[in-house]
Amino acid sequence: MTLDPEKKEKTVYRLVLTGGPCSGKTTGQARLCTFFENLGWKVYRVPEAATVLLNGGVRFPDLTPSEVRTEKCSKKSSKFRLTPAEKFQENLLKTMMAMEETYFSLAETCDRNCLVICDRGTMDAAAFIPKEVWEKMLSANGWNAVQLRDNRYNQVTHLITAADGAEEFYNLEDNSCRTEGIELARVRDSRAAEAWVGHPYIDVIDNSTDFDTKLRRLISSVCRRIGIDTSDRLATNSHKLKFLVSHLASDEEFPRYQDFEVVHHYLVTSNPKVQARLRKRGQKGNWSYLHTQRRSDSNQVIELKRQITHRDYINMLAQRDVRHHKVLKKRRSFMLNNMYMQMDIYKSPCHPRCDGLILLETYTTLKGEEFIQRLPDFLHVIKEVTGDPSYSMFNLSLKSDWTPSKLKSENNCADGAYKTIIVN
Repeated sequence: MTLDPEKKEKTVYRLVLTGGPCSGKTTGQARLCTFFENLGWKVYRVPEAATVLLNGGVRFPDLTPSEVRTEKCSKKSSKFRLTPAEKFQENLLKTMMAMEETYFSLAETCDRNCLVICDRGTMDAAAFIPKEVWEKMLSANGWNAVQLRDNRYNQVTHLITAADGAEEFYNLEDNSCRTEGIELARVRDSRAAEAWVGHPYIDVIDNSTDFDTKLRRLISSVCRRIGIDTSDRLATNSHKLKFLVSHLASDEEFPRYQDFEVVHHYLVTSNPKVQARLRKRGQKGNWSYLHTQRRSDSNQVIELKRQITHRDYINMLAQRDVRHHKVLKKRRSFMLNNMYMQMDIYKSPCHPRCDGLILLETYTTLKGEEFIQRLPDFLHVIKEVTGDPSYSMFNLSLKSDWTPSKLKSENNCADGAYKTIIVN
């Protein structure tokens, strides 16, 4: 089973908008809705479940009497008794998921391309719950992080609160449920961002520009991920950069991170200008699966991505290209200076050229050398390798030997300027 890059399929795109207080989520939703409806898309907006309940009369002070605390029920039981506030968070998450499923179902039956905008998503709940309570909640309901974070949404976009970088515009007047001061707003913004670390497609929109440009950057980030050509309508200087790292720092030097096991297989294709690969990505035995096709088209490279089932993954493995090694990586995802970063640490067995190889990727408006100067020393970045075919995963996985000069003379869809189309 392969994906025909010429076949036009209806797209259902599930987007999470998250961020701290006064970050522009409400206005951002409205602008996204207008933009995509003008393109002929159907747009559904899933309301924030917490706001719905709080507007219905729920008050957190009523849920947290001082005498109630999280504690073990007995020496023979490992179960936790949840405080009213924690039980509310569990029910809030269930409410959120039920609301989302209603909109997801509507989108699937719609005869047009659909954008489903979720005002916050499942992992936002983790930002306000102690880790041990969150883990217990997942276990009690048969949930896992890969299911709630990676497989549920196509993209997560985090809008940084105005309390971080645009303090003069931070206010409490636009939302009756908002009570946070600037410092608390920053803390909650940071926690919301950290809760989503590990999702494969995160964009962070900071306050480095005026608000109107911030919203255009938001729309541009969504269009880029879907593969919509915005031409001059949404000017943006953000671009993908890749860097070579000399060695991995100790875990303690990193900000909060998520580690994943990643397995790539390249597949046989009939067209030499088309690459196809499978990706298996997961934690603790829970996996998500992705099929990608990358093809050259004039002066750009187009990627088509779609999530697949485990059964599809197993069936498609029969098309493995024997000219390529299986690629094994540890992928470390983390937030640094309001930027989402991914570090790939190649693992054995592999070609000797990949021994000890570590590559760092991110999106930024800065140039390579300027960006390197701002990176902390613990990342141990050696140089920028963006667009260098010697560091294309396709070339790194080849079993045959090659020289960099030979690779540069061949058109093999190596890393470079490309747009991504995610297909359900």
